[in-house]
Amino acid sequence: MGPAGAGMARRVISALLLGALLACNVAYAKFNRSSFPEGFVFGTGSASYQYEGAYKEGGKGPSIWDIFSHIPGKIKNNDTGDVADDMYHRYKEDVKLLKDMNMDAFRFSIAWTRILPTGSLSGGINKEGVAFYNNLINEVIANGLKPFVTIFHWDTPLALESQYKGFLSENIIKDYVDFAEVCFREFGDRVKFWTTFNEPWTYASMGYGTGTLAPGRCSPSISPSCTPGDSGREPYIVTHHILLAHAKAVRLYQSKYQPAQHGQIGLTAVSHWFVPNTDTAADRKAVQRSLDFMYGWFLDPLVHGEYPGTMRAYLGDRLPKFTAEEAKMVKGSYDFIGVNYYTSYFTSARPAPNGLLTSYDGDIRANTSGFRNGVAVGEPEFVPILFNSPRGLRELLLYTKRRYDDPVIYVTENGIAEENSARIPLGDALKDGHRIKFHSQHLQFVNHAIRDGVNVKGYFTWTFMDCFEWGDGYLDRFGLIFIDRLNGLKRYRKESSYWIEGFLKRDKTTHY
Repeated sequence: MGPAGAGMARRVISALLLGALLACNVAYAKFNRSSFPEGFVFGTGSASYQYEGAYKEGGKGPSIWDIFSHIPGKIKNNDTGDVADDMYHRYKEDVKLLKDMNMDAFRFSIAWTRILPTGSLSGGINKEGVAFYNNLINEVIANGLKPFVTIFHWDTPLALESQYKGFLSENIIKDYVDFAEVCFREFGDRVKFWTTFNEPWTYASMGYGTGTLAPGRCSPSISPSCTPGDSGREPYIVTHHILLAHAKAVRLYQSKYQPAQHGQIGLTAVSHWFVPNTDTAADRKAVQRSLDFMYGWFLDPLVHGEYPGTMRAYLGDRLPKFTAEEAKMVKGSYDFIGVNYYTSYFTSARPAPNGLLTSYDGDIRANTSGFRNGVAVGEPEFVPILFNSPRGLRELLLYTKRRYDDPVIYVTENGIAEENSARIPLGDALKDGHRIKFHSQHLQFVNHAIRDGVNVKGYFTWTFMDCFEWGDGYLDRFGLIFIDRLNGLKRYRKESSYWIEGFLKRDKTTHY
């Protein structure tokens, strides 16, 4: 080939490469709402204690979080949710922000003690609380959004905690079902998506295993600052009562309300994805134990009617048993499964702990780390225990399909935080390109999972606005919307909120 021919060839190759590059960019640019199945729901989430504030207003009774957050040293900087984001007073302007972002749905929880101030029907129904949620639901619908309502997001009524130790007692089952029924009756004509419990794993393992979250119980050997409990038994008892309360509420809804209201009901579980630290049988078993003790602990009963075999074999009488009647009631008690996902970990086997000092964490017999030989499982995030690992979400969704009979799934939480610091200028705080990258990558892996046959119907970011993040107080900012805590809780849209708005913009030809 002569010089002229070689030059022509180079130009042809350059043109082909440029064409390929443009095609890639066009394909990337076209990744948006229309890349997902028709009717796929995009939304963002919140929770009553983290958002509402007004903790003593409108007839609301105290919850365990109203007390726990006031104990010095329990929350970073001794922050509380007394005011939180003040959504109780500002919900109209907040719902407008949801509409501006082209969201389809808003996920929020109902504060038990705003409806039943003492936790039980005998203490009366608080009409002001019912009116608040009616107004919020109506505002959400008026702005073209679907309400996705969580019945319980960790805020157990203080009266029930004082009376019979809350979820440690089977008495909680009746009181919870009564509360759920008030919600179905008052709001179910408009609410078509119900979640009975949000992340019961976090509530049980950290409220009763490590004592880091309310009600702050653990074995004295775990921490002397806890309310004395039993970290080797109480998380399992609490979970058992949660599962029975869930199943009874679902069966009540399905028999009494669903035929007329035509809603769906499920439970939201959280799980990390776990990767074997080494390619050994011991580490692969540690991965399975980690999944069973975090995820299977809740999903195995719902789908298969009993706890995972790993848990039953190892825990013996520390793990409560379902009666035949209870197992039948729990099995199949869902229309969908909510999945919360944040991170992946490398996992390795560790020996069984001293039998005298049992704890939920020790029972798993696994060590988890974000690093293997100095290499991170994903990009480390501001919150030190979290790593940006979008592939793990796809793996968790595929695992759920395989192991749990291909359920309908909503990804009900997924998000990333940055630091809340007065040192960061407002303009810089609103630049959250890392969040745009995070959600774009995770949505691409959700899309892969759908193409692989997983029945995912929606994706909710955590969280709508910066808020009270439990033990971290206001240190972490997970929101699409910046809350200026130094200047009257003024709301500012972060760059990610504009990205989402564009991502979710509907073509005029698209019909959803």
